[in-house]
Amino acid sequence: MKTAVISIAMTALCACSHSIYQRQTDEFLANMSPGLQDRQADAIVQAINGDCSALNRVRNSRNSCPEISANVDTCMLNPTMRLYSPINCDRHLPLLIYLHGGGWTFGSINSCARFCNAIASSGKIKVLAVDYRLAPEHPFPEGLDDCCDAVEYAIDKATTLGIDADKISVGGDSSGGNLSLATAIRCKGKIDKLLLFYPVTKAFADGSQSWERYASGFGLDARIMNEFNRAYTLRAEASDTLISPGLCSSATLTNLPPTLLVAAERDILCDQGREFAAKAPNNVTRVEIPKAVHLFITVPGQPAAFDRAVALALDFLVGQY
Repeated sequence: MKTAVISIAMTALCACSHSIYQRQTDEFLANMSPGLQDRQADAIVQAINGDCSALNRVRNSRNSCPEISANVDTCMLNPTMRLYSPINCDRHLPLLIYLHGGGWTFGSINSCARFCNAIASSGKIKVLAVDYRLAPEHPFPEGLDDCCDAVEYAIDKATTLGIDADKISVGGDSSGGNLSLATAIRCKGKIDKLLLFYPVTKAFADGSQSWERYASGFGLDARIMNEFNRAYTLRAEASDTLISPGLCSSATLTNLPPTLLVAAERDILCDQGREFAAKAPNNVTRVEIPKAVHLFITVPGQPAAFDRAVALALDFLVGQY
């Protein structure tokens, strides 16, 4: 009888959580500016054709100065790297190198600041946000080169940065998740853990059920995703496994560091992430947030999903460290 009562209580708790996620996400979607993603897609097309003025306006609109917690200190190490450090910490901490999303074409160290701040404010880990070069002006592999350089920088400067050189993780959301994967593949043996939020694992229309079902009106439309992919692959083939890590063999993926993949249920990228995780079940843990949509890491409006993501990330990255 006791087991049955616990089971019923857990079922009710899960149902309540699902309801919160759905309510917040539906409100978030209802408040999105009509036609926003079509305008952004148009700006990317114009930039591919040589006129970046509209795309630069999109970039500027997502580049507001962040709010920082009282127990977190920030420092611009150079023009493209910001370090988030817990205040009054007298020991070397693990480091998360964080790569923002934005379809490789927009986003910045400011657009991911809310998440970076939340992680650092735990007092258990430092965060290094990277402003990598953006497409279409800087298509693959230029942004990836910057991310790999950030790993080398952190290793070389570990003592100065006050970090544990053996505890350097890499993470990112969406295209930032894609870059995190590619960075881990390139920097084999140098990454402790890998943190992915709804990552792009195939930089092309994958034809999956989630791609078709959530192609419009769920935070990441298929049209803009196609333009993101096109901008990033101007000088390369999408089949390159550093562009589409989901095409890697299971043998390659099993060499990745321990990986946490946090997915959004109502997301065109959901199925490709599920397929990716299934290729390496021994070192990839996948958690799907029910009813959530893309963007909960960088765009306010899905607070329950954001808080869950932060809690999952901290437990995975540092636990009782």
